[in-house]
Amino acid sequence: MNIKKTFIFALKVAVFAAALVPFTMKLGSKYAVASTENKINTYNECRWNDFYKLPKNSLDVVFLGSSHSYCTFDPEIFDAELGTSSFQMGMPLQHMDTTYYTFLEVLNYQHPKCVVLEVYWDMLDDDFELTQAGYLFQVMKNEQLKQQYIAEVFPLSEKIKYAVGAFRYQTDYYAFKTADLKTKIELKFDVETPPTQRQVGQEYYRSKGCNFCDYKMLPDEMDKTNQYKGLDGKKWTMSDAQKKYLLKITDTCKKEGIDIIWVTAPVANVSMDFIENYDLIYGQFEKLAIENKVTYVDFNRINKEKKLLTNDNFRDDAHLNNSGIAIVDKEFMPVLKEHLGR
Repeated sequence: MNIKKTFIFALKVAVFAAALVPFTMKLGSKYAVASTENKINTYNECRWNDFYKLPKNSLDVVFLGSSHSYCTFDPEIFDAELGTSSFQMGMPLQHMDTTYYTFLEVLNYQHPKCVVLEVYWDMLDDDFELTQAGYLFQVMKNEQLKQQYIAEVFPLSEKIKYAVGAFRYQTDYYAFKTADLKTKIELKFDVETPPTQRQVGQEYYRSKGCNFCDYKMLPDEMDKTNQYKGLDGKKWTMSDAQKKYLLKITDTCKKEGIDIIWVTAPVANVSMDFIENYDLIYGQFEKLAIENKVTYVDFNRINKEKKLLTNDNFRDDAHLNNSGIAIVDKEFMPVLKEHLGR
């Protein structure tokens, strides 16, 4: 009797799974199409297409990291001043594991003299994040490296998610549908987002992996929706997994004879006012940098000391706009110049 019940149950599960597969595949295909409408993915594609077109071993400097990298370091500014050839390879939400594999692909085409590695605490405190890995996989051509990344980094549960398009692209899909629905509602009811909640200006991919953006931080981000409210350095710890890849990037640079600089990009002044015990976060990076004999520059501390920036220099509560980039890059110029021996 028990055997019969078990068989019937197993049969029901098999039938359900068989019915679910076509639905999941159709949903995954629908979500994948939406991912191509994501503006961020378009910028990523432009960045990587331009990178692949570069002459082999033509770069002096490569900037790596998350969105804080491409919202802080503009290759055009450094190249004009230093006579270098540099490129921005930062990617949205990018964690150190993904940055490491980005760097391995860079080394297949380029051997820069210096790597500027942006290190942001929020990308270093969790072991794995699927969305940011997916961003890289949509634009990197090296299939062998993708498979190596999946095999060596992905937890089993994330391997399953990535294999199912409905899970892999769901973030892109819902972001796209939310924006699409908002537009349709505004058109149908002849209403607009209030000016105080609407970005004014423009953002577009420009050159050398970098975007232009002259947005200014919205009033809500000054307080109500600021993402840094409640952040306490006493409670922040670096993920061992991400720390491992931070050091792998650093060690790879040293083995290749490439100089490396760690940099923490600035967040908005008002955001820093919300963060408690920031020195405890900075201290973890500083200690690690000293142990590994790496130059570490933290622009939050520099900004606090020199008062380089105002809230108007930020596109949101975490990222610089074009006016802020010009200020920070001018401040960073002597550091990069020294590491390049110019």
